Amino acid sequence: MKPTRYFRAELERRRMKVTHSGLAFLLVLMSCGVPAAPDSPPNIVLIISDDHGWPDYGFMGHDVVETPALDRLASQSMVYTRGYLPAPVCRPSLATLATGLYPHQHRITGNDPPGEWPTNAWDPESRALMEAVFAKSETVTELLGRSGYQSHQSGKWWEGNPLDHGFTAAMTHGDVTRRGRHGDDGLVIGREGLDPIFQFIDSAKDSPFFLWYAVFLPHTPHNPPERLLEKYRATGRAEPIAKYYAMVEWLDETVGDLCDYLDQKGLADNTLVLYIADNGWISAENPSDQAEMRAKMSPYEMGVRTPVMIRWPGKVPPGRDDATLVSSIDLMPTMLRAAEIDPSLDLPGISLLDRQALSERDRVFGETFAHTAVDIENPVANLKYRSVVRSDGWKLILPYTPNRDVTLTIRGTIADWMRFEAELYQVLDDPHETRDLAAERPELVTELHASLQDWWEVPE
Repeated sequence: MKPTRYFRAELERRRMKVTHSGLAFLLVLMSCGVPAAPDSPPNIVLIISDDHGWPDYGFMGHDVVETPALDRLASQSMVYTRGYLPAPVCRPSLATLATGLYPHQHRITGNDPPGEWPTNAWDPESRALMEAVFAKSETVTELLGRSGYQSHQSGKWWEGNPLDHGFTAAMTHGDVTRRGRHGDDGLVIGREGLDPIFQFIDSAKDSPFFLWYAVFLPHTPHNPPERLLEKYRATGRAEPIAKYYAMVEWLDETVGDLCDYLDQKGLADNTLVLYIADNGWISAENPSDQAEMRAKMSPYEMGVRTPVMIRWPGKVPPGRDDATLVSSIDLMPTMLRAAEIDPSLDLPGISLLDRQALSERDRVFGETFAHTAVDIENPVANLKYRSVVRSDGWKLILPYTPNRDVTLTIRGTIADWMRFEAELYQVLDDPHETRDLAAERPELVTELHASLQDWWEVPE
């Protein structure tokens, strides 16, 4: 993989930093409270919520949704409230978490292969082509497995049989002929308890383990238990919104059950827990309006922003960071660093254990593609938007205008709501992106556009 100009410069900066002092890496870890040589590798738990709006947590200040377990996890974690996802839709977002790469690098840019939905979604040959593209990238489970980790997959998984990608145990069978599109048997986790995960933890014995808990919550179908739904029914609140709120609390309960089990087994102190959402969501009175809103599958904050949490008792001090930019590309380097596995220099992310490097980051990048791929091998053919957010809050959303006629297909519904001019927002002051300032700040648009070109050199 050939790094772009932006990452060639970034990689050189990191090399120079390490070259300047052979102790640099150890000093960074020591400053975070991380010992240079832990007695045993930590267990790693990756919790991924599904279709979850970034403000919709108690610890993020929501005035209705109750998330006591996630609030407790947040109190024990370093919480980054300015987390971002490079791609605001399930499959490419999860592929980024698995590989540490941007979608245009791992080349999983949309949920389904070319063709009409839903026929193409179940076509074995088309699915196999996308899975073969994914298989060209090395996964975190493959790297962890070579270091003795046992790993368990549950919940969302799009890329065929997880056992082909480094997992040692999996709920998803990956057989498209059994209509296994994005998780099949694995999707019951959480909604039907966590026993498969508990059994795996018990079977790991003295081996370090990795859990991929990509729970199918609060994703539709929004069918929460009546006991939770009744809490959120209120005069003037639409039933679909009440259902979504209840789904968020249902997710929260499962996170509580998982963390409680780690405590009961005496595993919490040597377990790194990471939390992130795969993409955003906006609850709406009419669920069909979701496609018309600035959330999932859009480059706006409600589509691409998420809180990110890291809990590692005694190693990562708890706290809240409302300033530092982090990205889902950072989670794989974090897991590998914790396991003392050297990541490839081509990985674009920064370990969350490296607070100094994070503090020096001044921007993060995103890319939005068509839900259904136009060309599996060529990411540019599927590109709709690129975006960049600077640490000072300036955000540019730039359409890829050659693809302006590519309509977005969502389960057969055409949502041709895309706008095609550059948009500029100050998201610290205007997090809902209500004031487009591109016309007032053309010089800033030009500077941020150049940054995007350096990051991903797309033909103009």
